[in-house]
Amino acid sequence: MTARVLVVDDIPANTKLLEARLTAEYFEVLTAANGPDALAICQADKCDIVLLDVMMPGMDGFEVCRRLKADPRTVHIPVVMVTALDQPADRVKGLDAGADDFLTKPVNDIALITRVKSLVRLKMLTDEWRMRSVTGRDIGFEDTAAADDFAAKGKGRILLVDDRRSSYERMAASLAKSHDVTVETDPQEALFRAAEGDFELVMISLALANFDGLRLCSQLRSLERTRMVPVLLITEPEDNARLLRGLDLGVNDYLVRPIDKNEMMARTRTQIRRKRYTDHLRDNVQQTMELAVTDALTGLHNRRYLESHLATLVSQAVQRSKTLAVLMVDLDYFKAVNDTYGHDAGDDVLREFARRLRKNLRGIDLACRFGGEEFVVVMPETDLSLAVAVAERIRQKVAGEPFLVNGGARALDVTISVGLAMLDHYDDTPQTILKRADEALYAAKRDGRNRVVADAA
Repeated sequence: MTARVLVVDDIPANTKLLEARLTAEYFEVLTAANGPDALAICQADKCDIVLLDVMMPGMDGFEVCRRLKADPRTVHIPVVMVTALDQPADRVKGLDAGADDFLTKPVNDIALITRVKSLVRLKMLTDEWRMRSVTGRDIGFEDTAAADDFAAKGKGRILLVDDRRSSYERMAASLAKSHDVTVETDPQEALFRAAEGDFELVMISLALANFDGLRLCSQLRSLERTRMVPVLLITEPEDNARLLRGLDLGVNDYLVRPIDKNEMMARTRTQIRRKRYTDHLRDNVQQTMELAVTDALTGLHNRRYLESHLATLVSQAVQRSKTLAVLMVDLDYFKAVNDTYGHDAGDDVLREFARRLRKNLRGIDLACRFGGEEFVVVMPETDLSLAVAVAERIRQKVAGEPFLVNGGARALDVTISVGLAMLDHYDDTPQTILKRADEALYAAKRDGRNRVVADAA
């Protein structure tokens, strides 16, 4: 794994030392001697992680970190403070400023490389979601939320895995002031709890009596439902080797006993904030994908989705020797509705038709707005007699009750014409089936409308 690491330090000897260590591990290293230069490099999106000295003239590391985390362009960049300060109060101050971790001078080479790799891996994942989210905004899907909106507002949901009563009671009591805490003393049960619960952070003691805490970390990372949940290790000062192994497995953060209460609160807050931020990015991407394949007016799938998904349904039906039916539906004389009562009334009719259509289909059926007043319904595992019965039921539900438009001020009689085609030939394609359904629809309209016509092929 390679990445662009920005080393920020006003002492050239310190910069050169870190640069040599990182270059030996094939990282690309950039340097800055002061805060403003560091901010400029980060804002230009030239780095993946920042190693930031605290004690610098002018703008110190705390202020640089605060500015990075307050800027939407740089909030996602991990920041590791590299400092001679080793008091818990200093770490809390840095964490409150938004730092992801601390390395104390002189820096241990293994700890440095492991921590950089761990945070870069996390950033690569976040970058993927950010890129997709930006793509969604570029094509017109707004996302007005800022990173500060996820600063652990409301209580976080934490699973604490520890079998030492004196330990978990103290931690739970402190955490409960700001979060909802679930304590689990059985590591095996903890895995099930994590998979079934909606936790935003899992805290795991490495001092479990009869179980390897790293095994639980590995299991959490291997399960789809818990892969994205942050993990924070609670470790002993002498257990450095296992801690580094945990970071390599994907652990997000750690606390070393004896635990400083303020540092614990700051680290949990940071992890929950990041979890909510990445969840938002992921949800926004999902929403963008849904909007891209959904008709905004009716809520049905759009033609783009039909063209991609119909091919899959046809292929599956052929491979499994199953039947498949396609309905092409057209609202009769719809242009007259728009011309006489206005486009708002026409929109009301389309929305109400979509509602009645959905109500009369199965969950496996696919309903799409093909364009204008034309709709397509694809019904897997449906023979001709059932397809005709469904089409007739939809036709009757449309014709049998007037459509209310203009806020219910007017009721309109609406009918539909339906063309039906079956997957009869194993050399059929989505295009040929749609074409035959369209020809059947044309026959229904030619024969007087408000009827169902099945393709004769």
